[in-house]
Amino acid sequence: MPRVIANTQSSSASLEETIDAVANGFDPRDRRSTVDAAAALERLANNRGFLADLLIEQLRERHRDIFEDSAYGPQAIVLSPLVAGCFLRANIWPSEDESCFRASGAESFVYGIPHDHNFDFLTVGYFGPGYRSDYYEIDYEEIAGFRGEDVGLRFVERSALTEGKLMHYRAHVDVHSQLPPETTSVSLNIMHIDAGQDWFDQYGFDLGNRRVDRVLNPGASETFMRCAVALGDDEAQDLAEHFGRNHPSTRMRLACFEARSGLLDNAQARDALWREAEQAGDLMLAREAQARRAEIHV
Repeated sequence: MPRVIANTQSSSASLEETIDAVANGFDPRDRRSTVDAAAALERLANNRGFLADLLIEQLRERHRDIFEDSAYGPQAIVLSPLVAGCFLRANIWPSEDESCFRASGAESFVYGIPHDHNFDFLTVGYFGPGYRSDYYEIDYEEIAGFRGEDVGLRFVERSALTEGKLMHYRAHVDVHSQLPPETTSVSLNIMHIDAGQDWFDQYGFDLGNRRVDRVLNPGASETFMRCAVALGDDEAQDLAEHFGRNHPSTRMRLACFEARSGLLDNAQARDALWREAEQAGDLMLAREAQARRAEIHV
């Protein structure tokens, strides 16, 4: 489960002071960097009025201030720009009694969707009883990533992110299935962003069968490829064929075969294409290709 970090800070800090404190970034591979960033986040959490003051000010200014670039959403509030590979964020977690929960449903707030993360982050309970989670761990390197793959999910515990509780969620290790808090709650995060993280899959899991259910972070490059091929450009077709055989990302290779398959108007041609993918020398691609061939022959 995420590593619980002991509370060490009795003083509080402003948002501006916290941004300055993490200006050199948060490196999850460096214990000292992690401890220092956690201490800065704890001092911010000790400031009981900063978030309410910030929200009131932004409402008065109608979001015309420094957070105007899509910083606000129904759940996440970005509190700082991306600097040295990290940024600050607040998350609002509604209870089942909230109208927004009833209107949007649990999945809109990632409740009941077991998942890992392809990034590290620090979090602290800021307000309320906190969301609850069933925590698991995985061996990411052992996962190929095809739908229905059996994975060794190891249950650890169920616990809540209570006020003041500090935790380090580890990329590709910690899995959690979140449950709504008893009453509205807020958490604060320091997010670590790595330049290459989008090429590493973030998975959703089927807990009942201990299997991979889906990939949760499709990349922009995959979408661009599908669009380019669908528009009928010969150069895009050539690139899709090349990437399908040679791209270092298996997910990108799969997207190339999916894009090409979408242009084929008969089952025999699609079957031949997916047979090619099945024999491309990659386990994830082979299993996905087998599933596509099975769908053709139903």
